[in-house]
Amino acid sequence: MAFLDEPMAEEIKADLRYLNLLANQYPTIDAASTEIINLQAILNLPKGTEHFLTDIHGEYEPFIHVLKNASGVIKRKIEDIFGISLRNCEKKTLATLIYYPEQKLEHILKEEDNIDDWYRITLYRLVEILRHVTSKYTRSKVRKALPKDFSYIIEELLHEQPEREDKEEYYDEIIQTIINIDRAKEFIIAISKLIQRLVIDRLHVLGDIYDRGPGAHIILDTLMDYHSVDIQWGNHDILWMGAAAGSEVCIANVLRIQARYANLDTIEDGYGINMLPLATFALDFYKNDTCTNFKPKFDTEKEYTMKEIQLISKMHKAIAVIQFKLEGEIIKRRPEFNMAHRMILNNIDFEKGTIDLYGKTYKLNDTNFPTIDPKNPYALTKEEKDLVDKLKSSFINSEKLQKHITFLFAKGSMYLIYNSNLLFHGCVPLNEDGTIRKIKIGNKEFKGRSLLDEFETYAREGYFHHSNPKAKLYGMDMMWYLWTGSNSPLFGKDKMTTFERYFIDDKTCHKEEKNAYYKLRDDENMCNLVLEDFGLDPSSTHIINGHVPVEKKNGESPIKAGGKLLVIDGGFSRAYQSKTGMAGYTLIYNSFGLQLVSHEPFKSIDTAIKEETDILSTMVILEKVVERKRVGDTDVGDELKKQIKDLKLLLSAYRKGLIKEKR
Repeated sequence: MAFLDEPMAEEIKADLRYLNLLANQYPTIDAASTEIINLQAILNLPKGTEHFLTDIHGEYEPFIHVLKNASGVIKRKIEDIFGISLRNCEKKTLATLIYYPEQKLEHILKEEDNIDDWYRITLYRLVEILRHVTSKYTRSKVRKALPKDFSYIIEELLHEQPEREDKEEYYDEIIQTIINIDRAKEFIIAISKLIQRLVIDRLHVLGDIYDRGPGAHIILDTLMDYHSVDIQWGNHDILWMGAAAGSEVCIANVLRIQARYANLDTIEDGYGINMLPLATFALDFYKNDTCTNFKPKFDTEKEYTMKEIQLISKMHKAIAVIQFKLEGEIIKRRPEFNMAHRMILNNIDFEKGTIDLYGKTYKLNDTNFPTIDPKNPYALTKEEKDLVDKLKSSFINSEKLQKHITFLFAKGSMYLIYNSNLLFHGCVPLNEDGTIRKIKIGNKEFKGRSLLDEFETYAREGYFHHSNPKAKLYGMDMMWYLWTGSNSPLFGKDKMTTFERYFIDDKTCHKEEKNAYYKLRDDENMCNLVLEDFGLDPSSTHIINGHVPVEKKNGESPIKAGGKLLVIDGGFSRAYQSKTGMAGYTLIYNSFGLQLVSHEPFKSIDTAIKEETDILSTMVILEKVVERKRVGDTDVGDELKKQIKDLKLLLSAYRKGLIKEKR
């Protein structure tokens, strides 16, 4: 048959073992034929919508809102469907209801005089939106997403046509019965969540879920329940991954950052890690120290008493000093990391209160180091060792933390190639001349894609390699290097000047020089070089990054190299918003092309529900395709084409009698 384009019998015989296994799933000619027809039809559906976010940094409220409103996609669908037939206030109420159905219904039930009438009108509108949202999916895919309690009813409403006279009464009766039996509230919640679920086909998170904001654990809980997600690790994520693995230096860094942003609630309440040992240690050794330079930054609305601020400041300084000591241990243990220049404690003149750095002497603004032995500055005291042991045990035994980090390993990676886009958090290390930098690890050199692959292998060994303590320790040390090392693609700077920022007022020594990648992001040739190294066609692919916030208020554009590279870190974290002048970028990639969305600061979920305020978002269409992209044009489409080819082989094997049907 021409449709089958039957292969030679020799080709079938070569795959006979695999085809026999496939025959268990499709035991007859009819079954194989039906699946071929089904898959071929799917190839011609519009591609699903992809949603890109990055650098969330614990800001769970704006993250959850952007996730629920799909960066404005739901609002635009409401506009497309209802246009001028609804007032703006009605459209706002409808959008808010879809985002937060449980909470919004509470307000509506208190305010509406004729709730049955409101239910009826709202149900019709929600079904209309759902019908529009599901139009690009197969019935099978929609059916799998339907909530169990209402699956049959929703399917009936989706596929009936109420404008047809013979079906109008049937359709109306379904809606009226839902209201009469007092199930309208639950039904509205189910449909609203289904719209959220189906409006986005896949979510990409380009790293830095952790640190600064108050709710990284809430974000991870949300992502674990999301239907389709991948994560490209950021340097803040790898730090927490190292801490969960048991890396003492990563644990110290995590705690220092949490103290710096007055965010120890994430540690204690989010992950159940006891901070009493650190608090007790800090009060013992820094009792009379004001720890002025260690007062926390307040990026949350939580109010602290002066006593709480003083305690956090002491804890902050105590763990920072321990961090510097532990970092020195790794630097001595791993000379191949080439970080001897960061053995800073050796350069302190404790009598004069000065430090020598890079050929210059600086005055220290704080000379109280009660736990540092000037003759052996990197040695932990007995009390510090005991504290580190307790903290390490708490991190390793935090069930929720381990669950979240296991999820990051399962869904995450150093980079991802997906539908003609190359996704990674930070950079590909380059030389100043724009060539891809070669990094020696062990006896081999790696660069570009091979370097990121090698780093990922070490990170996984650092967490999972329990049977080989030596390999596990090296992997954990490598995770710390990925956090702070000069050739780390997740960090991308020559050094992390943490000590200098705390102890030296002269800001000239605070500077961290970025890798050449960041200077060359507007160079299309550089982008092409990187894409080719990852095996991609530069004429039809993009690089998508986060990590370095785009300073929109200073005129910087997130669109680099004529659209070849997109930087979508615009400041989700409040800590960055004064610098960026905005509250983050997100990216939408649907069947019509790429759309960049910029967001203004988000007040709160409570305000969004009560006042029906959405995040003020501005969309820029980056690329609009002439011909709408189909599933067949995607990575999923490539897999489906392989399945179709295999099924055609099976069909031919049945017809040639090489495999018998199992009727």
